[in-house]
Amino acid sequence: MTRNADHPLRRLPRRPTRNLDLGGVGIGSDHPVRVQSMTNTDTRDVQATLAQIESLAGVGCEIVRLAVPDSEAAHALRHIRAGSKVPLIADIHFDHKLALASLEAGVDGLRINPGNIGSEDAVNRVVDAARAAHTPIRIGVNSGSVERDIARRHGGPVPGALVESALRHAALLEKRGMHQIKISLKSSSVPQTVAAYKLLAQKTEYPLHIGITEAGTLLKGSVKSGIGLGILLYEGLGDTLRVSLTGAPEDEVLVAWQILGALDLRRRGPEIVSCPTCGRTEIDLLDLARRVEKHLQSVSETFTVAVMGCPVNGPGEAAEADIGIAGGRDCGIIFRKGRVLRKVSGDRNLFPEFCRELDRFLAQLREQTTESDEDKPCD
Repeated sequence: MTRNADHPLRRLPRRPTRNLDLGGVGIGSDHPVRVQSMTNTDTRDVQATLAQIESLAGVGCEIVRLAVPDSEAAHALRHIRAGSKVPLIADIHFDHKLALASLEAGVDGLRINPGNIGSEDAVNRVVDAARAAHTPIRIGVNSGSVERDIARRHGGPVPGALVESALRHAALLEKRGMHQIKISLKSSSVPQTVAAYKLLAQKTEYPLHIGITEAGTLLKGSVKSGIGLGILLYEGLGDTLRVSLTGAPEDEVLVAWQILGALDLRRRGPEIVSCPTCGRTEIDLLDLARRVEKHLQSVSETFTVAVMGCPVNGPGEAAEADIGIAGGRDCGIIFRKGRVLRKVSGDRNLFPEFCRELDRFLAQLREQTTESDEDKPCD
């Protein structure tokens, strides 16, 4: 289909869904797309798990999922829940008693596969307890967990099989009066995952948790997740998301925010733009950009920072940046909105001097924000 300049491609409206409350965090189309991750600590180690939850929250994680492999881990949840500032979801497989123990510990959500946690009576007990606690349940279907009869009928774990499995599990909960439901369909294949979610979105109004499972290490996994999640979000699908990476869960959160920011859905922290290197580059631009990113990693305010490799691509090409630096041979230029603030001599001085200007800029930004809040009328 051909589009002219007067009709550019635009992100589709958000798919309307039911809404859930997950430990005080709103889920669904009336709320922002939420960023989620999962701890990789031993849940039985309360202090290590709490430290990682705090670290995840520090980079913008809004919901944290924890593996509950045994009763000792379920018992630890009570102490973890008491020390966590973000909602917690217990990830349960095969043993309904662990789901019951997690609910007793006060978790904010369950992630289960109703078809693998026991008998009909076991499912009843879990659903009754979740309803009594007003705790949402996420039905999680992966390509490897599709029931044999469904997989046989569809010829494998294809999108139609994933959707049928999810709807079968949802029906089990609905039969018991449970409607606080979120659904996820995950595959390591981007096309399969996208097709499955698009099909499911036509058949239910439950909110969707999206992700590309087993995406890989940081580079490969970020690319796969960026493409898969980007397509779904662009088409208005997805209410919570996790970027599944082999590595530090904090990286999952940082990548998730980059995906949301690239689509103008949500922003957290500064947008850092940097030019590609070329024959004019006379500084270690990659090292400088990485150090600036790390310096600003915990900053939640939104603004644009430019890290440029030479004066040619400095204040001119990055004129819209709120603050930036352009490095050259033995010197650099620090600028704001295209206006040069000052020059810095010596390669070693570029990063520390730029950090000083960044910190001054942040202090002024926060002061302006505080004054703006004070000027707002009372409700």
